[in-house]
Amino acid sequence: MVMHNTLVASDYGLLDDKTLEPKPNYWGALLWRRLMGARVLEPAVPIQEGLHVYAHCLRGKSGGIALLAINNSRSQSSSIELPVAAERYVFAAEKLNATRVRLNGQELALGPDDSLPDLKSVRIEAGRIILAPATITFLSIADAANPTC
Repeated sequence: MVMHNTLVASDYGLLDDKTLEPKPNYWGALLWRRLMGARVLEPAVPIQEGLHVYAHCLRGKSGGIALLAINNSRSQSSSIELPVAAERYVFAAEKLNATRVRLNGQELALGPDDSLPDLKSVRIEAGRIILAPATITFLSIADAANPTC
């Protein structure tokens, strides 16, 4: 179940009501469900203009953490430091109101039998990672060894 709070008349549906194709927010909700566990953590990333970082225990992996980094600046990159290697998933689109979204450069779409595509990550090493403008990045850090998780 996905719940949205609507402050003004808006369409937050996860599927296009005419074609039943997934909208970009569907793919974000799907990856959230697969990676972000129920336990919320302190992200340990200082608050910055245009950058929002959320941390949870990684779903299904003891000691692992999942991060969600949203760079809502339309023109400025941001960066964060990772102490260990991670699996990276980056959502981007041609325009902010696009009906299609790319995950790590590959456009997401249902298969011929409406099957879900593989949501493939890219392995990245520890260190500084750049978050491009207007992107949403999930990071799966299985080897975080977080005792809370």
